[in-house]
Order: sequence, then C-alpha cells, then structure tokens
Amino acid sequence: MRDERWVGEVGEDNARWLATESRTARLASEYRPRDLGDGRVEYGYRALDAARELGEEEDGYLTDDAEGLRVWIGDDAYELESS
Repeated sequence: MRDERWVGEVGEDNARWLATESRTARLASEYRPRDLGDGRVEYGYRALDAARELGEEEDGYLTDDAEGLRVWIGDDAYELESS
C-alpha cells in the first residue's frame, strides 16, 4: 500500500502548479505531488497525506468520498486513480 501511487489528469498548467507552487510543493520531495508531463500529476502515499492537510480554501486540497479521490483547483475537481 505504501508504494501505491495515485495519478490524475489535471492539465499541464495545473500539474506544473501543483508540483512547483502549491503549499505542498515546498515540502521534502516525498511529500510533494510530481508533474508527470502531458497534464498528469502523481501523488505518492506521503504526498497524499500532506495534501489531505490542506483546507478547502486552498488549491490542491483533496476530497475522498463516494465520488472518489479528487484534487481540487479552484472550482474544478480532478479524479485521482490508483496506479
């Protein structure tokens, strides 16, 4: 489970922003989302935990409910799937 990764298609600008400018992007590398290119972002186990600490008012916060695991940027939600 700890080696599991979650990947989502968020668009090139959002992937870059999450990996370089979000609050979690300032943490140690294992706690940051990674820009995979082509508009995809990846979260490892620790990065997912760090993003769960963000509040609803912050871009990059996560929700995990009946609709699935999603990362939010503004009013847009992007699904993250286990890979």
